[in-house]
Amino acid sequence: MVAAAGSDVPNDLPNDPAPSAGRAPLIDPPAARRARTRLAAAAAEPPWLHAEVGRRMAARLAVLREPPAAVLDWWGDIGGAADALRSACPRAAITRVTLPERPSPPKAGGWWPFGRARTASLAAAAVPEAVADLVWSNMALHFEPDRSALPAAWLKALRVGGFLMLSTFGPDTLRELRGVYRRLGWGPLQGPFEDMHDIGDRLVATGFADPVMDQEQLTLTYASATHLLAELRGIGANLHPARHRGWRTPRWRQAWIDAVQGLAGADGRIRVTVEIAYGHAVKPAPRATVGGTTVVKLDEMRTQLQGGRGARRAG
Repeated sequence: MVAAAGSDVPNDLPNDPAPSAGRAPLIDPPAARRARTRLAAAAAEPPWLHAEVGRRMAARLAVLREPPAAVLDWWGDIGGAADALRSACPRAAITRVTLPERPSPPKAGGWWPFGRARTASLAAAAVPEAVADLVWSNMALHFEPDRSALPAAWLKALRVGGFLMLSTFGPDTLRELRGVYRRLGWGPLQGPFEDMHDIGDRLVATGFADPVMDQEQLTLTYASATHLLAELRGIGANLHPARHRGWRTPRWRQAWIDAVQGLAGADGRIRVTVEIAYGHAVKPAPRATVGGTTVVKLDEMRTQLQGGRGARRAG
């Protein structure tokens, strides 16, 4: 997530195992878990930036030929885009997929809320296979230490022809502050944010088809370094595995404020860049293999035989 000025909590928790054999995580798993839990606890007042990105991403749902009937708002308790998603999909049954730390078991009588509440919650591990027309993930991918496992979960949850939409921070985020950190030798400012092309390549490797990635850069302005620091702390934390360990002192905090205040322009305001990467992709029908056997589920076969009538594809 976006870095606060240093670590607010000592990093004395044991490291989680590497998310995939032979690969170190891009971000620190315990720190990511703490940051996600803190944001989820404040879900009633999500960061305004998350809500704004969600609004912009919701406008991109116009690429769908048909409105989705079943939507999974993946990690919706940190995405802050529930209102934008509901406005864009007013007739959909939306299920919020919660963080692993905050499971919400389904109610008796079935997990999907058709005919009852229009919105429900479900732990990621309990999401059935091939149930969603749309998986929506707003500002959550950069919280995931294993960035191959999460797309695989999205793919599994989608029906054939189902659609994925995501947003996440791009690598130019806070580039001005990174320059300050380099100049003063303060170590990494934030966990690495991936280029949109790398994200698209991973979606293809996972099994998605026709990924479309783009990005935009937002310039945010602040009246003072103190205001900027308060907002950064409300959005996330420094998740880089090599970040400063332990507490920062009040003297260092003042040094941070003085250094960042030096970025102010002639009007006295501080400007920082936030890059947002957007992406969408489709779950394709299984391909037959030569000399092998391909198992196609009955509902997927019906979708193919009906000429994709139930598919939610890009226009």
